[in-house]
Amino acid sequence: MSKNHETGIFMKLKTRIIIGFLMVILVPFLLFSATLYGFQKVQAQGNTPPDSEVVYDLSIEDSIYGEARIYLMTKDVLFSALVILAFTALAVGLWIYRSVAAPLVKLKKATHNIKEGNLDFVLDVEGEDEFSELFRDFEEMRRRLKETANEKVMLDKENKELISNISHDLKTPITAVKGYVEGIMDGVADTPEKMDRYVRIIYNKTNEMDHLINELTFYSKVDTNRIPYTFSKLNVDDYFNDCAEEIQLELKTRGIELVYANYAEKDILVIADGEQIRRVIYNLVSNSIKYMDKTRGIIQIRIKDVGDFIQIEIEDNGRGIAARDLTQVFNRFYRTDVSRNSSKGGSGIGLSIVKKIIEDHGGKVWATSREGIGTIMYFVLRKYQEVPVNE
Repeated sequence: MSKNHETGIFMKLKTRIIIGFLMVILVPFLLFSATLYGFQKVQAQGNTPPDSEVVYDLSIEDSIYGEARIYLMTKDVLFSALVILAFTALAVGLWIYRSVAAPLVKLKKATHNIKEGNLDFVLDVEGEDEFSELFRDFEEMRRRLKETANEKVMLDKENKELISNISHDLKTPITAVKGYVEGIMDGVADTPEKMDRYVRIIYNKTNEMDHLINELTFYSKVDTNRIPYTFSKLNVDDYFNDCAEEIQLELKTRGIELVYANYAEKDILVIADGEQIRRVIYNLVSNSIKYMDKTRGIIQIRIKDVGDFIQIEIEDNGRGIAARDLTQVFNRFYRTDVSRNSSKGGSGIGLSIVKKIIEDHGGKVWATSREGIGTIMYFVLRKYQEVPVNE
């Protein structure tokens, strides 16, 4: 049905009221005029002799029955006028009432549903009148309320899951730290080598706790879209060399080998927030450490020039990621070890933070993996290029 056809069927409320007002005035007037004309014609026929020329003469002074006819005609005219007025008023009133009452009943029912917290209904809209416009706005309001309610339920669920994950993952390193400290106090670490190993383990566990707390603090900024960025020109060679040196110190304490290679030119620049990109690299490396299951762990970091972008690859020889999980690992709170029986820990938001930061930099992040062999995490940053100015 075309819009023009709908407009013809569903008139505006203002138009209906105007038409109803005109009908109340014109219809009784026309019917009353027709009735009066009929009475006049009957009277004229009664005063005209048979086989004579018909003359319409409303004068009744010469008629023997003039007064009686006037009385009867007046009585009939008044009765007809009352009937016509009553019928017209009833018909027009019923028409306008149905035009107003039916939509109001429909709207009242929808309002009651919202009052009772039921947002799983659809307010059907037909026509182009004022009520249709009101219904469309009401339906849009209902839809947005439902979206907000669903988002709130999801947010509450995610917050509970986050608290559960953080609580679980903080408990693991705290328990380990407590155990090794007690070992030192009880004299179990009775050689310099044991003491050094205990201290290194305690140091690594406290780093894990610090990282979890930082993730939780940073998550609140991600959730409210208030990540503080400070963009600047970064020399790719210098910046990633520094990152590799920091990461190598961390991996050395864990007995993991780092292989770093930069295949890009030394003068290439990117526009990025150095602190946040460092967070990205640390999160990706931490993920590789978490799922490292080889006796000789190796993590490789490669920097490549791929046209307009710099591509960073972080490869490990860990346990890998199943194909069914690979497309979802960057989703918030997604964990491959859903049973929580793993001792690997993790809040489930580290990779989602990586995705958020890289996308805010105008890049993208993805992964490839083979179970039992390892995983490669990729992300790209756009290169800084001087734009020539035409003089």
